[in-house]
Amino acid sequence: MIFKISPEELKLETIWNIFDKNIKLSLSEESVKLITVCREYLDRKLENTTSPIYGITTGFGSLHKKTINKDQLNKLQENLVMSHACGTGPAVREAIVRLMLLLKIHALSLGKSGVQVETIQRLIDFYNEGIYPVVYEQGSLGASGDLAPLAHLVLPLLGMGQVSYKGKIIDSEAILSKFNWSPVELKSKEGLALLNGTQFMSSYGVYIITMAERLSAFADIASAISLEAYDGRLDPFFECIHQIRPHKGQVETARIFREMLDGSQLISHKKAHVQDPYSFRCIPQVHGASKDAISYAKSVILTEINSVTDNPTIFPDEDLIVSGGNFHGQPLALIFDYLAIALAELGSISERRVYRLIAGQRELPEFLVANPGLNSGFMIPQYTAASIVSQNKQLCTPSSVDSIPSSNEQEDHVSMGANGATKLLRVAENLEKILAIELFTAVQALEFRRPLRSSELLEDLVKSFRESVPFINNDKVMYSEIEKSVDFLKTYNWRRIIE
Repeated sequence: MIFKISPEELKLETIWNIFDKNIKLSLSEESVKLITVCREYLDRKLENTTSPIYGITTGFGSLHKKTINKDQLNKLQENLVMSHACGTGPAVREAIVRLMLLLKIHALSLGKSGVQVETIQRLIDFYNEGIYPVVYEQGSLGASGDLAPLAHLVLPLLGMGQVSYKGKIIDSEAILSKFNWSPVELKSKEGLALLNGTQFMSSYGVYIITMAERLSAFADIASAISLEAYDGRLDPFFECIHQIRPHKGQVETARIFREMLDGSQLISHKKAHVQDPYSFRCIPQVHGASKDAISYAKSVILTEINSVTDNPTIFPDEDLIVSGGNFHGQPLALIFDYLAIALAELGSISERRVYRLIAGQRELPEFLVANPGLNSGFMIPQYTAASIVSQNKQLCTPSSVDSIPSSNEQEDHVSMGANGATKLLRVAENLEKILAIELFTAVQALEFRRPLRSSELLEDLVKSFRESVPFINNDKVMYSEIEKSVDFLKTYNWRRIIE
């Protein structure tokens, strides 16, 4: 199967379909035309003008005052790629590098960047052959585009740097030789078009927003089982409560809970208490607010991946080459910080429910074992959850409020969105562990409510969970059970419950 890159909006569902089915890429005729027209316009412009054009006939950043001779314009672009490949830290995971390739190809195909068709085709070749450049997490200020990470992404086009191919790290020169490819000879503007852009940040955004939607769903699922195990009330989920405070996520969360708990013996039996703690009673309000944050972040990410974010931007029809600031990562930086807080809060309230379940309340045994004292039971999984919750709080210090000048203060305000992206991924993966601990704990606690049963939907999930994670009768090594719970969250089809 082939997916033709075109100017049409690229949707998240399309991206994951391409990934899941290992669909190859090619350029549509429309994109080839747009790219060609833009490149030919730029070539004519350079032949017929003596005025300086930033980054094309001048140096970069604070060196924009330096004029470059016409016979050195190609060398200028090669030097740019080499000099900007200054990334460090851990290597970016392969799935995100794959996204970077796809999103860079799509952005360049919109025909505003002045690149050659051949250059984009080589990026497509890399993608189609499973050749993933080695990119490093650290180095981008999230403002002049993701300069350092994107330099590492395109350095192999020149036969430099390293790539991952079939699980092995090899020199780029060797991969070009294997496929009988010559190094790309960059023309004027091309290095700048390749390095300017927000594809490092936006690839993290695409990767994490999909993860966030899954984790939000599991926050609802795990907390519904916790509510049942804690003998909680359905009243806080009644529709009438949310009609008078109709935040979208809040209304949706309450509806999901009513549907998940429909037919439950546990939720419908007579309660001895008239009110639940906030960690149960305020689930619609807390989970709902995070849903709204996820929804907003998704809209920003979708706009970003369908935008031209390099500089300068070329408008052949208007006869304009404009030096602007579309590379500035502020829109992403702000929503990464917002999303980190929203996900951290899902973990914070989850840990509080875990604590309630192990505290010996409402006729549940302390630490959810039959013989507490001899057995510690679920005492320490709650410690682990608490530790991760606190780490997430520390990671939620916003990156977007920080800035540091660079390039002799020509670039005097930056977004720090790349740092926001990498720590947001840590927050999301931490949340996954916290929710796995809640699910592990809640399913254990549910067994002490037998013979009463929850709804058919939730009982089916519990049955699936029990196929890999057993009931804990006496103390055993627990980390392996938590790992199995994490794996369950990664693989279980949550849409069967929520949608």
